[in-house]
Amino acid sequence: MNDMTGSGEGDVPESGEGDGSPEQPASMPARVRVTAPSTGVAGATTRPLPHLGLLGPTSDIAGVYVRSLIRSQLRLAVVFAVGFVVATTLFVLAIVLVPGLDSSYLFGVPVSWLLLGVGIYPLTLTVAGLYVRVASRNEARYRSLTEPE
Repeated sequence: MNDMTGSGEGDVPESGEGDGSPEQPASMPARVRVTAPSTGVAGATTRPLPHLGLLGPTSDIAGVYVRSLIRSQLRLAVVFAVGFVVATTLFVLAIVLVPGLDSSYLFGVPVSWLLLGVGIYPLTLTVAGLYVRVASRNEARYRSLTEPE
């Protein structure tokens, strides 16, 4: 009777099996190592170059224009972020300070909850739309400065 300890009769290894000899069947091909093509530079990727018009990327005036665009976009983002926080705070304060909103119900829900849950979205969309419009205008000015006339 064979048990799990390996002391039974039919567990003698056949030739090459389990004795450490590296024999392979003759029908198996040799292993082949497949690698990606070498680019010569580690981590090199192909990215499109930024639009600089006739100005080269090393031009001093191009650097001034790019830094000016970055500064104006940063200033715009900070102004809109602060404006959004202030407008949202004023919206919430107005809801808190109007006493009748908690006692009036619409569809079984207090009006103050509806204003907080639904009323904030028009404010968010308005601020986002204005930001995109002004940022696009900044980028159009930048492009007009760098494009050939």
